[in-house]
Amino acid sequence: MAKKLRIRQVRSGIGAPRDQRDTLRSLGLRHQRAVVREDSPTVRGMIFKVRHLVEVEEIDEGNHGGPA
Repeated sequence: MAKKLRIRQVRSGIGAPRDQRDTLRSLGLRHQRAVVREDSPTVRGMIFKVRHLVEVEEIDEGNHGGPA
């Protein structure tokens, strides 16, 4: 079963450098919104770049935490 990551932006990108705002946009994040992405080195690198603005949780492929 492939691992996935639930990424949630918990801090605003306002005032952050442009490259960090672009990274948030590339991940598909908006303030207080969560997205689910495949666990890959590319995604991990983007998360590392904005780690002070996001929360990350590993989830199983079938468990997205949404309505059944």
